[in-house]
Amino acid sequence: MTKIISYAVIVLLVGFGFSWLADRPGVLSIVWQGQLIEMSLMVAASILGGLIATIMIVWWLFNTVWNSPRAAKRYFRARKRDRGYQALSTGLIAAGAGNAILARKMTARTQGLLSADQEPLIHLLEAQADLIEGKYDAARRKFEAMAQDPETRELGLRGLYMEARRQGANEAALEYAEDAARNAPYLPWAAQATLESKSRNGEWDDAIRLLDQQKAAGVIDRGEAERLKAVLLTAKAEEKFESDPKAAREDAKQALKLSKDLVPAALVAARSYLREDNLRKAASVLEPVWKNAPHPQVAQLYVRARSGDTATDRLKRAERLESLKPNNVESLIAVAQAALDAKEFGRARAKAEAAARMEPRESIFLLMADIEEAETGDQGRIRHWMAQALRAPRDHAWVADGIVSEKWLPASPVTGRLDAFEWKMPFGHVEGPIEEMSVDQALSSLPDLAKPEIREKIIEVPVAVRETPVAPVQSPVKDDPSMGAKKAIVEPASTVKDQQRAAQKTPEPVPFFGGLPDDPGVKKANAEPDEKTRLKLF
Repeated sequence: MTKIISYAVIVLLVGFGFSWLADRPGVLSIVWQGQLIEMSLMVAASILGGLIATIMIVWWLFNTVWNSPRAAKRYFRARKRDRGYQALSTGLIAAGAGNAILARKMTARTQGLLSADQEPLIHLLEAQADLIEGKYDAARRKFEAMAQDPETRELGLRGLYMEARRQGANEAALEYAEDAARNAPYLPWAAQATLESKSRNGEWDDAIRLLDQQKAAGVIDRGEAERLKAVLLTAKAEEKFESDPKAAREDAKQALKLSKDLVPAALVAARSYLREDNLRKAASVLEPVWKNAPHPQVAQLYVRARSGDTATDRLKRAERLESLKPNNVESLIAVAQAALDAKEFGRARAKAEAAARMEPRESIFLLMADIEEAETGDQGRIRHWMAQALRAPRDHAWVADGIVSEKWLPASPVTGRLDAFEWKMPFGHVEGPIEEMSVDQALSSLPDLAKPEIREKIIEVPVAVRETPVAPVQSPVKDDPSMGAKKAIVEPASTVKDQQRAAQKTPEPVPFFGGLPDDPGVKKANAEPDEKTRLKLF
């Protein structure tokens, strides 16, 4: 476009010049070798222009002929280079598609057409062909050679990093990534791997510094960078909470400025204030987070902020959370639990039922079972709510890459990815409960309250037994043939009375284990061993 405009301007200027000369006619006289030459000024200008054009054409022809061998050489060289780049492009595409035969063929053709010193991509094509053919050692040597060249250093380190990851040499892979990130923090793969490594080792300050470099280089978005920095600050605060609560609180507050809904940061800051018995500031930290993202751990810490509070005081604090976030499941559960502790069973039951209608899940039905046990103690109704809990969806938990953790962690223990844990339902229960259910059906099928069982108890009253006089017992009369008469033989009365007393006498109790404890200093009367005792002795 610039050349066209320049050409048009030159033509206009020449035309303007000739027009100016035509408006001002004159005669030009030249005396050369005794001869007078006269002509008009317009003819002289035309001859001069033609002469200049002729000189330029002659010079162009001379220059073309003079430089034709070099031009021909340059033409064939460019053609050869174009063919080489075409072969290189075809080889790279074949390597990406996994065609080892074509990739190796194009590699040989590229090497014949291009010089490896002029085109570093030839080394990459060779390394890719070796990888496809399974020649990993040869490919690693190619990448090492590329890492020594300043022009292909980053590409070589990338190849070495990928090969180390493939072989499971994580430490070597991290070394390559750190080497690349040290000189080029703008490389996403190197910075991400180094960031995960430093996070896994607890080097929070270095990780934050590297993240700031990534943000300045524009590798990562501002919002994502602030979120990851908040996660790193929270992890740093949790690590030094026990040794330096004030410094941990400052880091946690800075994390909350970057990410207002980061629950672990709010918990660390609130616990730090509670150690100083500053309940007001702890509440000022927890309440904004509760408004943005209600969480059961926030509710538990807020309600039980002081150990000396009564159950009524905890109920009031739970009501405060409900006023901040009304019509929320977590608010209803917090009030129901506090009402149960305060023995307000009707209110606890109403809040628990409302929470179950809003989002039925396991912990709510277990809470209703606790309410039933504390209020009625009816085992049938308790078992009913326990059965509902078994069929209900599971509670939310900290989940990352299929791992369920009891507490929040800054990075995934599987992949090392930062900010991987989310508060959600575990993966195995996402599809829903075992059996479809509704709270209204559970309430309608609730067993009636059992009536208290009245048991009869028989009380034995000892009655005194009076002795009844017994008449003398006469023996039967026997016939004595020698006397010829009947004679009554009567037993003595004292003998009969002795027999009655022996019959009425209470037997002496026998110990359960077969006898009184043995005392070596006391001898028993008639201590003659029976048959079983003799067998034991011998």
